[in-house]
Amino acid sequence: MPAATSCPPSAVLVVCLCAEWCGVCRDYRQRFAQVQGQFPALQFVWIDVEDEADLLDPLDVDDFPTLLLAVDDRPYFFGPLTPQADTLARLLRALIENPAAPALADASVTALVARIRASRPT
Repeated sequence: MPAATSCPPSAVLVVCLCAEWCGVCRDYRQRFAQVQGQFPALQFVWIDVEDEADLLDPLDVDDFPTLLLAVDDRPYFFGPLTPQADTLARLLRALIENPAAPALADASVTALVARIRASRPT
């Protein structure tokens, strides 16, 4: 059986972790939505870290915007991102086109993916 050459877009979770008080985050929200329009089959989620602190616990997010990318229950990226639409779009294309990329080996981030998916059914 041939190896998969891309992952199903519906399996991809794109999460931006921001704070309403952060001016960079407020500016980035429109760019995030712009990229969402380019990838309509992906699940995009915007999370305010203060409004949903219980969802994030025990993780702390100190840098904004912080991005979480996952396929199914496996996280592939978790960290700060320059607030540019092209950067996010490039990351998403790379993830979709390379399903064999190694997932992050971080149990707390994997647990966060599960909590986010459970809180936002598709």
